[in-house]
Amino acid sequence: MKKPIVFFDIDGTLLNEDKVIPDSTKKAVRLLQEKGVHTVIATGRVPKMFYWIQKELNIDSFVSMNGQYVVFDGQEIYANPINPERLQSISTLTASKGHALAYCSRNDFKVSEGNHPLIETSFDSLMMPYPMIDEEFYQNRPIYQGHLYCNQGDKQLYVNRYPDFDFVKWHDYAYDFLPKGASKAVGIRKLLEYLDIDNVHCYAFGDGLNDLEMLTMIGTGIAMGNGVPEAKAAADLITTSASNHGILKGLIQVGLLEKDAAMEYESKAN
Repeated sequence: MKKPIVFFDIDGTLLNEDKVIPDSTKKAVRLLQEKGVHTVIATGRVPKMFYWIQKELNIDSFVSMNGQYVVFDGQEIYANPINPERLQSISTLTASKGHALAYCSRNDFKVSEGNHPLIETSFDSLMMPYPMIDEEFYQNRPIYQGHLYCNQGDKQLYVNRYPDFDFVKWHDYAYDFLPKGASKAVGIRKLLEYLDIDNVHCYAFGDGLNDLEMLTMIGTGIAMGNGVPEAKAAADLITTSASNHGILKGLIQVGLLEKDAAMEYESKAN
């Protein structure tokens, strides 16, 4: 029998609302690893933004930038860069409209504008500092994903102008953009093909709009209790929130961990 594999979103899943990893989640991931279960991060973030999570959880495999860049045990197995001419076009348009972009490479990310209020408020929500600025960052290296920062009413302009991109909301003023049809699900499929793992032995935890395809295609999709309604509708089951031991309880619910793994947390709650 192939080893099971579990994919974890980051924000609202591995991390709670305070952007920390709950102790029960750390325990759950460690117990999975001791059982020989593959543990993989599946996120919209750039690798630079979650190295500390990899280190803390001892996870060397990830599906990053919404499926655009995939690594297993430290080895790149899939990469799908955005057409540079399209990046040039959208960069010109955002500059003319007073909007802004971020460019996400394999190792880093930079933003096109300094002191932009929508970038600032978006990164405040992640409890991260304002990114470094380099408006020409996309010209010198492959870019796998962008962020568009604009007011909600302006998003449609970009949707109409760039039908070859998908725009996925992650903040009131921030959208990931990536090639049409790209998603965490695509990156996961690439990894499953590489490992020759049957989908029936696959599990995924998520909470956001960029998790919908993943939760739908995976063998067992698990939505967090703090997830958006769309994620809960797409999932096979719903666990508790990230702050209420949702990862641990979800793994027990699907039979990957034993019930007594949660005893110490239940006693604390009582």
